[in-house]
Amino acid sequence: MKSVQSLKRRATPVVEWALPLWTRGPAGRETPEDLFRVLYTGWLVAFAFKVLGASWDVSWHFKWLRDDLAPPHLLNSVGTAVALALTVVHLYTGYGVDRLAQRLIGWGTGVFLLAVPLDLINHRVNGLDITSWSPSHMLLYIGTLFMICGVIRGWFMGAPAGRARTAVLGALFVFLFENVWFPAQHQEYGVFGLAAWDRGKPEAEPILLQFAADQMGRPVDRVMMANFTLPVPDAVYPLYAAGAAMIVLIVARAMIGRMFAATSVAAAYVAYRTLIWPLLAVAGFPHSAVPVFLIAGAVAVDLAFLIPIPVVRAVVGALGVTVVLDQALRVQNALFTSPPLVPPTTMLAGGVLLAALWLGAEWFTRRRRPKAQDMEAVVSATAAP
Repeated sequence: MKSVQSLKRRATPVVEWALPLWTRGPAGRETPEDLFRVLYTGWLVAFAFKVLGASWDVSWHFKWLRDDLAPPHLLNSVGTAVALALTVVHLYTGYGVDRLAQRLIGWGTGVFLLAVPLDLINHRVNGLDITSWSPSHMLLYIGTLFMICGVIRGWFMGAPAGRARTAVLGALFVFLFENVWFPAQHQEYGVFGLAAWDRGKPEAEPILLQFAADQMGRPVDRVMMANFTLPVPDAVYPLYAAGAAMIVLIVARAMIGRMFAATSVAAAYVAYRTLIWPLLAVAGFPHSAVPVFLIAGAVAVDLAFLIPIPVVRAVVGALGVTVVLDQALRVQNALFTSPPLVPPTTMLAGGVLLAALWLGAEWFTRRRRPKAQDMEAVVSATAAP
């Protein structure tokens, strides 16, 4: 009884503060400073839960048979619930976002929520989904991508200048980078899974291996194991690193506007993977390769921004980043481990893709470069609810 009364006493001032703010309004309305801070702190919490759940989830699925109520799914669901609540606030009140940010958050959350039942139906119909690259899984990543992009824009446009603004913007880009890179973790776990099989000590439980084998119509053998652990062509991993991962770092460097911003984002992600790796391993979950080579590509991105001419920066930068990325991946493979390597000529396609994306980003930012505090509504410390 006392605990209920204590909870009520603590909740009362929060409710009294929030209720006057719960009014319908257009996107871009003037936002009280304390509300803006609460909203974006909530987003950081939501994304933290989602990242922790996702990190556990990918390792879980290389060991156990899928379960809708598995602990990683529940942890991820906490983050999803917080994100959904914040989305409702942004859509209804218009606080903390301009129109574009509001639409990105709304559409992203909608796509993610649509993907959840589609993924469940996919598993019910097709059984075990043995790849991170399936259509239903990609919808989850795409929905989260739009969601985080909306949050990044909302913070970029509304947050007051200062170290806190830069730090939070960097953190949001780390979450974006993690979401984009997430499907590539299948190969990073897969290379260890296949090596464990070759040693005669598979990391996956027998029930999972048998389920995967039955789905493929094969016995539990090395061919089945290779298809289970490394289901996409070897070229996908380096090409995805050159295209998808690097363009996120390029946009991060452009928006944060600080030297070595891209390196900081990539290093923070790699540091997280390095810290979570032994925790999962101690708990008995499968091991994975850590993409340290991405830091080298990030350094090349930052150095490319020393070139003042946008077109030259994009073309020369794409070439330099691709070469550095390819060589760093080979060094990592020799010193530690990585997914299977491909001929250097394969990376030419990645360089061409990156150059096209980089040129597009330069063109877009020159024509429609957003400026912080340039939207109709800014955060106001003196605004009345």
